[in-house]
Amino acid sequence: MTISLNGQWLLACVQRTAIQDLHIDLPGDVHSALYAAGEIPDPYWATNEKKVQWVGECDWIVSRHFELTAEQLTCNAMDLVLDQLDTVAEIRINGHTVADFNNMFMRHKVDVLSCLQVGTNRIEIVLHRADLAAKNRADKLPFPVPWAKGNNQIPFMNTLRKPQFHSGWDWSICLSVLGVYGDIVLQPIEHVRISHLETKQKWHQQECELAVTLHYEVVSEKGLASASVTFDGQTFCLTLDREATKASVIFRIDNPRHWWPAGYGKQRLYKLALEADGVAITKQIGLRKLELVTEDDDHGQSMVVMVNDVPISVRGANWIPLDAMPARMSEQRYRNLVTDAAAANMNMLRVWGGGMYEKDIFYNLCDELGLLVWQDLMFANALYPSTPDFIAEVEQEVEYQVRRLKDHPSLVLWCGDNEVLGAIDRDPESRQHREKHLINYDRLNRALADVVEREDPSRRFWASSPCNGELNIIDTWHHDPQRGDMHCWDVWDSGKEFDSYLQVTPRFCSEFGFQSWPSLPTIKSYLPEQDWNISSPSFESHQKSSNGNSIITEMFTRYFRFPNGFVNMLYLSQVQQALAVKTAAEYWRTQKPTNRGMLFWQLNDCWPVSSWSSLEYSGRWKQLHYHARRFFAPQIATFTRDQHGLKLHLVNDGRKNTELKGEVVWQSWEGEILYREPIAQYLEADSTKIVWEWLNEDLEGHEQDGFFHVHLHSGQQLIENTWFPARPKYCELACPDLRFEVAEHNNEIVVMLSSSKPAFFVHLEFEGEGRFEDSSFTLVPEHQRQIKYIGSATYAEVAQGLRVYHLKQSY
Repeated sequence: MTISLNGQWLLACVQRTAIQDLHIDLPGDVHSALYAAGEIPDPYWATNEKKVQWVGECDWIVSRHFELTAEQLTCNAMDLVLDQLDTVAEIRINGHTVADFNNMFMRHKVDVLSCLQVGTNRIEIVLHRADLAAKNRADKLPFPVPWAKGNNQIPFMNTLRKPQFHSGWDWSICLSVLGVYGDIVLQPIEHVRISHLETKQKWHQQECELAVTLHYEVVSEKGLASASVTFDGQTFCLTLDREATKASVIFRIDNPRHWWPAGYGKQRLYKLALEADGVAITKQIGLRKLELVTEDDDHGQSMVVMVNDVPISVRGANWIPLDAMPARMSEQRYRNLVTDAAAANMNMLRVWGGGMYEKDIFYNLCDELGLLVWQDLMFANALYPSTPDFIAEVEQEVEYQVRRLKDHPSLVLWCGDNEVLGAIDRDPESRQHREKHLINYDRLNRALADVVEREDPSRRFWASSPCNGELNIIDTWHHDPQRGDMHCWDVWDSGKEFDSYLQVTPRFCSEFGFQSWPSLPTIKSYLPEQDWNISSPSFESHQKSSNGNSIITEMFTRYFRFPNGFVNMLYLSQVQQALAVKTAAEYWRTQKPTNRGMLFWQLNDCWPVSSWSSLEYSGRWKQLHYHARRFFAPQIATFTRDQHGLKLHLVNDGRKNTELKGEVVWQSWEGEILYREPIAQYLEADSTKIVWEWLNEDLEGHEQDGFFHVHLHSGQQLIENTWFPARPKYCELACPDLRFEVAEHNNEIVVMLSSSKPAFFVHLEFEGEGRFEDSSFTLVPEHQRQIKYIGSATYAEVAQGLRVYHLKQSY
């Protein structure tokens, strides 16, 4: 039986003798333990980041005692297993060094039976500082390999297999954390050491064959080990051959219940259970066909995810690690974030390459909720060594991670890195010796591809993101939008207008986005009130993009009238962010099937910060997330304008036909109806359709008279959208006389809103936890709204803590 060493350990600093015998909970990290003990301030508050840098510049020892009985030591081997050990560490048991490890992305195992004793045992983990280890590795390289100088504050972290964002990023605090973030166990072994369990699906029309293979290593010359495997009500019993290293069984499933991505069908999962030599393994298996189709066509080359022979229109976001302090990565927070992604009608998350291979709970939730996973390998925005030692290390890492994750039905592809090739042009060393660094890159990338293709031939290895396809890797900025995946940063990085999104139709856009500032309730959690100013040192310390605040503020002047005060600056920044991403997402959806995927940057934050996220660190929904819930819905209505005029597009991503009924209205800012036309349209599955037009000759000269609004229903689903012919700053918005009241009906808390004139970007903000069913919408006198609150707060708390914004009141 497995012996857990999770729980309370003791923490000591090697360099600071005054810090000894503090309590630390493992899984957990050193910074969290020091904060709990009062040895450091909250790293996230104000400018405290610089006050805690000394922690990562020390070595630390975590230790504990544990008891073993004689019976527990009668096994033939005893593996110490550590998950997510960060990063450079020495393991000692009863005074004996049993292992040295230096890769956080591995599950480390070492047989420690010979060092154990009956009664009391002592284990120590010496956590060495990462910065010196990284420099030591860099000094030994045959030639300099540039690190991510634009993001990392600690040099040479590209030489260590540690999350790159720990050294800072353009949205991340610099915290060089140390610790163990996964389980620590002793695993007794009688006969065989289990390596891993894998499955392979083979489809024959209405039948699926599931091959289940157990990989193992024999550790005893005596006795036989057996295994039982259960799936779909069938059980096979096996005797594990002492001369072999694996054993397989095949299950045949007639008329299997398919697993589908969100919005396309149900997420049906089968339980697979294995018991072997005292070890129990369970997995949830989704039976589905999967293919990434990249074929030449009239527009270049497609990039389409096919599930069960159906093309999927991918809608989602990029995922970064949950927290910069790993002790705070609770299962409940994982569940909240992934559930909120699904609630916004997303069907894919991309695990970005500068973070970490995520915990099992993340992939299990994606399986359950139908969120496809684009999995980067952990390389991002820097060049990396290709020495034999480094390649051998990452081959072992990738082999382990592919074996761990490949049975998840949600996993779509393996991507070699994020923007690594683009790093060549960002450093003088690599620009001067470009050919050498291209060869260096190719050597490492090919090694990664070989491991993935050997371990998981069922999925594509996508060399990099962005990438124009097989043998067509590109740098970050030189895209061919007609093939592969694209990172579209012209609006944020190059200062282009939002309408520039309409000039390009990527086949798959895996990154695009625009920043905003957090909401006032989140600001209160990390800034003192005297620092509520976008130029205060504390506020600026929580903006890691060097010119981020300037970009946000300058863009205000292009589209809006300047906001009147700090609170409205926060509000308007979120309006602006939502408008930017909405412009791209809705247009690209009308370009189906040329475009088949979009993932905005980014879903979440790892600390409270100004960033591109749609969910704040607190979990609070930004206005962007409410808009995403609408612009990622299976059916949408959206306006576009070209050289001929204004058009209304209806888009249906579903597998079923649908009917939409309602109207298009042209309305003045005072609320007068200038024009209205009924809409009743039948929309086929997986289609887009232009259903209404307004000629430019009829619109020119009247752009500032009012706005267009579409209001449709598909069954119980409400579909709305608003289009301004002129930029909001040129529009004479009327005071809407907006009224709201919090009420309680049938054990539900609702906010009832009405207005005598149109109100735009009406946003509900509650000081406490929870969210609203909808927010940041257009409110017109004809269609008053009743919005449900979703959360655990009481009626009195919501009534007292609610604030309602709209665009007119922001200036």
